[in-house]
Amino acid sequence: MNPHKPGKKISMAELNRLSEAEYLSAPKIPVTVILDNIRSCHNTGSVFRTADALLIEKIILCGITATPPDKEIHKTALDAEKTVPWEYYQDTAEAVESLRKSGYRIYAVEQVEKSIPLPEFAPEAGEKIALVFGNEVKGVHQEVVNRCDGAIEIPQYGTKHSFNVSVSAGIVLWYITQKLRDREHHLSR
Repeated sequence: MNPHKPGKKISMAELNRLSEAEYLSAPKIPVTVILDNIRSCHNTGSVFRTADALLIEKIILCGITATPPDKEIHKTALDAEKTVPWEYYQDTAEAVESLRKSGYRIYAVEQVEKSIPLPEFAPEAGEKIALVFGNEVKGVHQEVVNRCDGAIEIPQYGTKHSFNVSVSAGIVLWYITQKLRDREHHLSR
């Protein structure tokens, strides 16, 4: 018998997810997401939903990125826009500098010279991280990249040169939160 053969689907009740109140009081992962001029409300909503699933600290919406309440954001966020704290800045560079003053290390998720391949990124224990995800066409603006402490790149092997921004956020946030959880678990032993 194959021990990895899937069984029956788990019901919503069996998933035992946090209530909204429990979520709001749960300890968050010290990662903040900065969305740099995201055009699509569906991408923004998807990032909210991913941030909720991974207990991300907050999202900063910048420039043309729409803000809640917005029915298009809600279509993909599915109420995560109500649980994940968010702020708005007209200027992404100003958001970066505000986080830097609060002790964050800032990383653009972008294809740039000297970027760190995601599998090699190793966040330090106790480090507060902010990740900048860029516009669907232009990516993270160069002015913002210049203000970052580093850049993280997702290795890709096909003919396309990029992932959709919400897919990039899902990949990077899952990977980094797992690294931080593993490190915390290892330190608590």
